[in-house]
Amino acid sequence: MDKAKPFDIPKQEVWEAFKKVKANQGAAGVDGQSVAEFEAELSDNLYKLWNRMSSGSYFPPPVRRVMIPKPGGTGERPLGIPTVADRVAQEVVKRYLEPILEPIFHKDSYGYRPGRSAIDAVRTARQRCWRYDWVLDIDVKGYFDSIDWGLLLKAVRKHTDCPWVLLYIERWLEAPVRMEDGSVVPRTAGTPQGGVISPILANLFLHYAFDMWMTRTFPVIPYERYADDCICHCRSEGEARVLWEALEARFAACGLVLHPQKTKLVYCKDTNRRGDFPIQSFSFLGYTFRPRKAIWRGGQYGISFLPAASPDALKAIRQTIRRWELHHRSDMALDDLARTYNPYIRGWINYYSHFYKSALAWTLRRVDAFLIRWARNKFKRLRLRPRGAREWFSRVVRGNPNLFAHWGFLHVSDRTSGAV
Repeated sequence: MDKAKPFDIPKQEVWEAFKKVKANQGAAGVDGQSVAEFEAELSDNLYKLWNRMSSGSYFPPPVRRVMIPKPGGTGERPLGIPTVADRVAQEVVKRYLEPILEPIFHKDSYGYRPGRSAIDAVRTARQRCWRYDWVLDIDVKGYFDSIDWGLLLKAVRKHTDCPWVLLYIERWLEAPVRMEDGSVVPRTAGTPQGGVISPILANLFLHYAFDMWMTRTFPVIPYERYADDCICHCRSEGEARVLWEALEARFAACGLVLHPQKTKLVYCKDTNRRGDFPIQSFSFLGYTFRPRKAIWRGGQYGISFLPAASPDALKAIRQTIRRWELHHRSDMALDDLARTYNPYIRGWINYYSHFYKSALAWTLRRVDAFLIRWARNKFKRLRLRPRGAREWFSRVVRGNPNLFAHWGFLHVSDRTSGAV
């Protein structure tokens, strides 16, 4: 340790933090500096950052705010983008905090935690919807912008007294926001959604505002929480309404508000649960849960309460496919198209194919429809022969079934039948 520095922050931690930031990439902050530009003078940049953090003289610059579309085109939400250097600094603090906080987090908290995923949360919710008849779908209004700093810092101090961690968390909370019009706006609450340190701080706040409160007050009601998205499972409508009323009071005491339109009570209807209730579906982490046709054991058909890719998610996928304009890319070969767009297709399959795959399959067929149109524009012999284009497509799929990421997912039966 350099005795002239008041804070003992190992240089190796700054280096490891940069490697994580580089792997995640991301847009430039208010200084316009990209990750590549930061890396061009890496030694100097990392030394300056370490020197300032170790001496207590590091002050985070304003966070660049951009508005991004909400899933399904239901409006916009603010995203805060720190500078690359600030992301490295935040990663240093996160690396200190995570081993301390991770062991105390609740087993049903899934968001932004090592070894846990949104799919784990959806899978657990699916199983519990079969056992519990009612769901309280909780939506916290403007959560990341509403976190009370005093309560959050009290929670942090409960788990660490490290002076430089506390100092920089407080400075990040107080860092102003630079709006898209260039104005700089001070903040009095919340932590920017998009910051490296924000997810673990947001998790810690709800750990005490929700998780521990539920454990004390409603220990028999299970739930899944992914950041501020939360699903509670109840045995009766009455139990759910009591929980709803209690949660409103609890969140109000913590400076939070339940969204009056998006928070709702849902009946998990299926073949064996034939009650009547106006709301029988909810969306959670890109999946919509509702009664769906299913094949049960023994080959019997019935209605089960199941998740599938949500209409909003599928709409967003279709819009993306349409924006590609594959049918106009006759300047590219088929294998070039596959290399360009497979990462997107593979990502959709990896996330949305875990449950009720047929919902995703119909949307991915839009890619094939555009590829057939591409072939008609690319090859003169197919221009006036739509049937010939479909036959050409079938031969390509059979000959190279792994060329596009979704072909193995969609066309397993086509390899023997030859159908498109």
